[in-house]
Amino acid sequence: MAKKFLSGDEAFAEGVRLARPQVISAYPITPQTIVVERLSEMVENGSLKSEFIHVESEHSALSCAIGASAVGARAFTATSSQGLLYMAECLLYASGGRFPIVMMNANRSTALPWNIYGDQRDSISQLDSDWIQAYAENAQEGLDFALMSYYIAEHREVSTPFMVNLDGFVLTHTYETVDIPTQELADEYLPPYETDNRLDIENPKNLAFSAGPEHNYIFKYKEHRALLRAKKIIAEAEKHFAEIFGRKYTGLLETYQTEDAEYILITLGSIAGLCREIADFLRAKGKKIGVVRLRYLRPFPTEELVSAVKNAKAVGVLEKDISFGNEGTVFTNVNSALFQAGIGIPSYNFIGGLGGKNISHKDIEKIFDLIEKGAEHINFIEI
Repeated sequence: MAKKFLSGDEAFAEGVRLARPQVISAYPITPQTIVVERLSEMVENGSLKSEFIHVESEHSALSCAIGASAVGARAFTATSSQGLLYMAECLLYASGGRFPIVMMNANRSTALPWNIYGDQRDSISQLDSDWIQAYAENAQEGLDFALMSYYIAEHREVSTPFMVNLDGFVLTHTYETVDIPTQELADEYLPPYETDNRLDIENPKNLAFSAGPEHNYIFKYKEHRALLRAKKIIAEAEKHFAEIFGRKYTGLLETYQTEDAEYILITLGSIAGLCREIADFLRAKGKKIGVVRLRYLRPFPTEELVSAVKNAKAVGVLEKDISFGNEGTVFTNVNSALFQAGIGIPSYNFIGGLGGKNISHKDIEKIFDLIEKGAEHINFIEI
């Protein structure tokens, strides 16, 4: 392995290069642009053999990837914010067609007001599109997700598109040292893509067809079951990844100091590092504090989350999104998991980071204090 000092965007591009996509459809949008810029350079200099197609819009970018996947090619695209929303129609075509496209999304606020900075309202608004959704904490995990996402998405038991999310600017444009595997190891981990779900002149079949009420629900049910099966394949992909590359991941979520924790904060993305730091700070003062980082929102880690927090006195959910007129979407998912398991501990929602607003050490300390003392149902940070 080689070590390089890379931004999150650059690290992800390196991971895509190692995955050897055969088609890359690209439309630049801040803060995703660097990913497709680096990939275009790799195609130009010959370090990546791929068809790089610069399309006229984000809608066309995903449409192009769908076409490539429909003929059996490994496809990649990337987007952010309004670009992801412009793709929304195509997200459903990709998942309904069972095309295992991998897409990197640079999490960014959505309009209006116009804003280029990072929150997670773009991807979370698309949770019901039947894409696997993962959230990286750092550049290394972003690179590794680029490889693991193809392993998972292309698995015959899953055959579902995969969206990897990196926090805009905080992660996409921050530099850190990253281990880059050799191409030989990457090839050992990720074999060439093979599928029967493709256009084939020798064995004709119908793809992307219409289905009425008698049959439509069957396809939707199969999509749902495939996304649930992805839980098993995620574990398999990570086990295989550790065997080849030596880096271990923890499945759908990651726990920190939760074994004896009385108060637990649940979050996702790059803010998790600061939450763990404050947990250590408060533990040094005698408080039993823990943190859960959700690595995946789809499939949702219902059983794993319940196991992590079931003995706590109270939990909080810190997220960079809001379902207007209700509460944070992650909070809704967490409460559903707890209710289904019959766990009646108090839970509190904290909305922060909208439009890229900084979440500080003091903010996290205050959140833990409110979890312990009790808070309002929904809490906006620094309002």
